[in-house]
Amino acid sequence: MNITFEELRRIKHALPTGSIHRIAEELKIDEQTVRNYFGAHKYQEGQIVEWHLEPGPGGGIVHLEDTTILDLARKIIEEHKISLQ
Repeated sequence: MNITFEELRRIKHALPTGSIHRIAEELKIDEQTVRNYFGAHKYQEGQIVEWHLEPGPGGGIVHLEDTTILDLARKIIEEHKISLQ
């Protein structure tokens, strides 16, 4: 899947407090791996995430090999929106 880096960061910033922990817990992965997925560069902690950045508009185009984290993040954002109504 391709997404702009800007959109990926927008999704990360739209997550409610505690979402990084929730994603990590639900997927049984390290929290830093989740942060790396959204563009953090602390590779010494957590796993290196499989994505590739091509220069371009919106901070460039990110090609994601696996969208599991992104899909769960979007689900959490939608749940949060519903809870605010």
